[in-house]
Amino acid sequence: MKARIKWVEERTFVGESGSGHKVVLGTAFGPDGKTPGPSPMELVLLGTGGCSAYDVVHILEKGREAVEDCVVELDADRAEKEPRVFTRIHMHFIVKGRALSHDKVRRAIDLSIEKYCSATAMMAKTAAVTHDFEIVDTAAK
Repeated sequence: MKARIKWVEERTFVGESGSGHKVVLGTAFGPDGKTPGPSPMELVLLGTGGCSAYDVVHILEKGREAVEDCVVELDADRAEKEPRVFTRIHMHFIVKGRALSHDKVRRAIDLSIEKYCSATAMMAKTAAVTHDFEIVDTAAK
């Protein structure tokens, strides 16, 4: 896997993945506190949620569950001193679908967090990673 980061100006950078996707990232600067994009650490947190959500949807689909949506809300804390690693990450999953099995959703999330999600495994080296979930049954509407 490859990536490239190019400094644009002040605290703005453009990241390009090996697959050619680009994202603007940076931190606030100047008197107006302009933020050109997510900070690098925000991207790490987004990547962690994205990695796990991908796993959960994939596992549920393989289990023939009628999953229609998966949202992961993340709440995290960072260390006060450098390096300001994540020390706590809580992941709240909201899984929507028709008559989803509570046990299968729980199992899919547990498998992602404990076995498959590379990003979560890395974050767990410095952070206490917790999770919970809710299921929204779209068949009930």
